[in-house]
Amino acid sequence: MKQRQSLPRKAMWITILTLTGCLIGTSLFALPALAEEKYTIGGIFAVTGRASFLGDPEKRSMELAAEEVNKNGGIDGKMVETVIYDTEGDPTKAVMGVSKLLNKDRAITIIGPSTTPTTLAVMPMAERAETPLISCAAGNKITQPVKPWVFKTAQSDILAVAAIYQHMKEKGIKKVGLLTVSNAFGESGREQLREQADQFGIQVVQDENFGAKDTDMTAQLTKIRSADPDAIVCWGTNPGPAVVAKNVQQLKIEVPLYQSHGVASPKFIELAGDSAEGIYLPTGKILVADLLPDSDPQKPVLKEYIQKYTEKYKMPVSGFGGYAYDAMKILARAMEGAGGDKAKIRENLETMKEYVGVSGAFNFTKEDHNGLGPDAFVMVQIRNGNWKLVE
Repeated sequence: MKQRQSLPRKAMWITILTLTGCLIGTSLFALPALAEEKYTIGGIFAVTGRASFLGDPEKRSMELAAEEVNKNGGIDGKMVETVIYDTEGDPTKAVMGVSKLLNKDRAITIIGPSTTPTTLAVMPMAERAETPLISCAAGNKITQPVKPWVFKTAQSDILAVAAIYQHMKEKGIKKVGLLTVSNAFGESGREQLREQADQFGIQVVQDENFGAKDTDMTAQLTKIRSADPDAIVCWGTNPGPAVVAKNVQQLKIEVPLYQSHGVASPKFIELAGDSAEGIYLPTGKILVADLLPDSDPQKPVLKEYIQKYTEKYKMPVSGFGGYAYDAMKILARAMEGAGGDKAKIRENLETMKEYVGVSGAFNFTKEDHNGLGPDAFVMVQIRNGNWKLVE
């Protein structure tokens, strides 16, 4: 009897084990399908550290744009997951972060880094991995010469210098002194400031530089003053340019001071204080969105971004955050219909036309992975702690 009773029990356990095995097998086969229900997009920004005025709004803006994409049904019905690492503005940490995004998180695209030096450090990794990367930094070397897998949304130094020199030409300025930061961003700006001078009838009479961590530039400014320029151009990102502004005020240098688009945020005015008064700089249109004519196609895009950002984060926007916001929205469009295929996404990026974003109207080509024209910039002057559009 015991043997007869054990047969059904054996049959029952065989059945249970068989069913369990089927369920486990089904689960294992289902895992890739479940994983494919989302697209992982990496972010790599200087969220903390000296360049946090760039990276913090970029991180927030990328997350904001990703939320909007998901609220609208995702990309081809699949949700977007963002994985973001902090570089602290350090090229070594940027390399570590991109390595994690590529090898651990399996990101199919990457947005960032925030600065030119960190971008130059990670570009070879994106190229080797054949993964589209959209930088939020401005240096020309990011996209010139063109690298197949690297794009950027920040306006270029070429356009920024042209905007400054055109304004100088209209004001009759003939001689300039240069003061540029000693890193990739500063070197790129210096190169353009020297190369474009002749075509605007401008002579560089003194050329100085400063370290990114320097806290006093009076020695360089004294040399520039002795060359008797009609204006001074400082090229860098905070906090150095704010120090330059204060030193110019302390030395009672009366000629106009121009800054680069690298300081186009409220943080510069905060750091420079009353020494920011009267400074000119080129910037994306976000700082003067309310002053734009209604005919400007960017105006509604800018106002919508400003409203969403300020409502969500209870803080003012900066043009730097717009770089990441544009990158996320551009990627979302490029990923439509690509099925997660990186090569197809890259191709869609390279052929994207007439995308009106926060940073300008983008028209990418095989020869231009920035896609912006001169109309992406306006000249502004700081007056009474605010930005004033220069007509």
